Amino acid sequence: MNFLDFEKPVSDLIDQIDKQKQIGEKSKVDVSVAVRQLELKLEETRKTLYSNLTPWQRVQLSRHPDRPYSLAYIDSITDKNFVELFGDRTVKDDKAIIGGFGFIDDQSVMIIGQQKGSTTKQRQYRNFGMANPEGYRKALRLMKLAEKFNKPVITLIDTPGAYPGLEAEERGQGEAIARNLFEMSKLQVPIICIIIGEGASGGALGIGIGDRVLMLENTWYSVISPESCSSILWRSWDYKEKAAEVLKLTAEDMLSQKLIDGIIREPIGAAHTQPEKMFSIVKSEIKKHLSTLLKEDRKELVKKRIEKFCSMGVVME
Repeated sequence: MNFLDFEKPVSDLIDQIDKQKQIGEKSKVDVSVAVRQLELKLEETRKTLYSNLTPWQRVQLSRHPDRPYSLAYIDSITDKNFVELFGDRTVKDDKAIIGGFGFIDDQSVMIIGQQKGSTTKQRQYRNFGMANPEGYRKALRLMKLAEKFNKPVITLIDTPGAYPGLEAEERGQGEAIARNLFEMSKLQVPIICIIIGEGASGGALGIGIGDRVLMLENTWYSVISPESCSSILWRSWDYKEKAAEVLKLTAEDMLSQKLIDGIIREPIGAAHTQPEKMFSIVKSEIKKHLSTLLKEDRKELVKKRIEKFCSMGVVME
């Protein structure tokens, strides 16, 4: 397991537990009491550490190399019955965005997610989760397909941003994202959007218009990353921690500003320490919100969605 700098107290305790177990195996000595004491201390340390995280530390956790990505969530919550669909029918298939039909228990849904990749080769293959215009057009094609068959849409957001390359701009990156915002706002099926990692800029917003927008506890959602903000305001990345604080990008900040509809709590130690438990929690949240949204009239659903997003940023004096 990989550990971040601020997780050193946790790392040290895990090393001590492993050493105690090795001593017990080699010398045939009963070390169960010592191991149990260390495990209790580890649990307490995790509770203390992860309940007092700074915004920058939450940004770091959202990028943790062991953190589960969209495909892991899809494989778990759909019980391996996911059927992936490919291509935007115009240019090509964008590997940074995945999508297809699957069953969550007895409910058929369209799931669309941004996939980063867990190895160097996979990250290159997935373009580090940064979609090109064809990725957003593929996502929109799948959403329209879901609407045609009256299936709810689930989106899993985890991207450092839309791909900023020249060829992406030449193929209409801005238009593709804007088109998704317009079409998602009036899609006549329930939409649940969940930020499972990074939620950066229009790259995240391109599949982020929903009846319920939820964030995992250790994720962030902002128009710009702390590093980019720091480089613009202070001409240096050295102020990224301060930028993370002033950007108000954490789940708690987003909820207080009424920009999201809820926070999904992560297991102690964050999602990457207990992925199966995290998958179960996310599945339960999806089922809970779907049970409410599926009962609503479609026209009323669209009306509420539009009103929700139109009210953001409006100040009454």
